[in-house]
Amino acid sequence: MTLDDFELVCDVHLIGAVNVAKACWDIMKAQKYGRILMTTSGSGLFGNFGQTNYSAAKLGMVGFMNSAKLEGAKYNVHTNSLAPAALTRMTEDLLPGEVAEQMPPELVTPGALYMVCDDAPNGVIIQAQGGSFGVAEMMQNEKIDLGKNVTVEDVAANWAQISDMSNVGTRKPEDKLVLNPAKK
Repeated sequence: MTLDDFELVCDVHLIGAVNVAKACWDIMKAQKYGRILMTTSGSGLFGNFGQTNYSAAKLGMVGFMNSAKLEGAKYNVHTNSLAPAALTRMTEDLLPGEVAEQMPPELVTPGALYMVCDDAPNGVIIQAQGGSFGVAEMMQNEKIDLGKNVTVEDVAANWAQISDMSNVGTRKPEDKLVLNPAKK
């Protein structure tokens, strides 16, 4: 694809969503209440062949959500993401008839409505398809310390332990990421 095609899709999906959120953000903060629902995609969460631009834009929306949830929390402004899979004009030629029949968009709606209700969580990706719902999360494992004189060979030699996901945990909003500990 051309860079213009890449940029156009990012402008529509990511920048378009940011513009809508920006238009209501100050109002929601002032009234100390608001609900924002981003529409991400399985393509953004897991990738999809031939959709690099769309996937990047949709995962960018998750990054937006992750920061907006933190910035809005003290104002009771919750930001969540919906990753729907349904029969739409975009998917009608991609889904076989028997699959398409099981995926009307109406079966995504209850999940979307829950994510903007008074009791909605904050910073959650809900997946919705054909009446089935689940949550997707970004996860990280426990890091291993290879010391201050680490080399690429050390990383290679320890790759099995570095990439071991059996000790996975999720980062909670209260976990602070310190980029430069010397400037605390």
